[in-house]
Amino acid sequence: MTTPDRPAGIVTRILAALIDGVVVAALTGAVFGAVVAGLFVVNPVSFSWPHGLLAEASLVTVGVAVGYLTVGWATAGRTVGGAVLGVRVVANRGGRLGWTRSLCRALLCVLVPLGLLWAAVSARRRSLQDLLVRSTVLYDVPLAPAPTAPAAR
Repeated sequence: MTTPDRPAGIVTRILAALIDGVVVAALTGAVFGAVVAGLFVVNPVSFSWPHGLLAEASLVTVGVAVGYLTVGWATAGRTVGGAVLGVRVVANRGGRLGWTRSLCRALLCVLVPLGLLWAAVSARRRSLQDLLVRSTVLYDVPLAPAPTAPAAR
């Protein structure tokens, strides 16, 4: 049994976003590690550690974050942070978000992260991103089963 239509609160959503930030950082580090390893394999004799890549690192991080969020929301309705905290992103009518809306939501979340704070003052706990793409974030954790009475003797 799950909790029907119970919107996730701001604290849960911020914690999920922080967990997702750690996942994105790890994925971005893996991408850069693979690129550096590839550069080393291609030319080990004149290899030097790349430096001065702030713009490239920023673009790769944004790309990884948008890709990660899009795939998570379009396929499972949740990211790793959402799974850990028991929340799911759904369309306003309760179905999956789909690829296009997941991509739009991901772009908005990455480029305008402060839009999440609107969920703290919204009566329906919806962020700016939710309002724009017509989505909502719901708690999706099983409720504890009701206690049963001991059998009569």
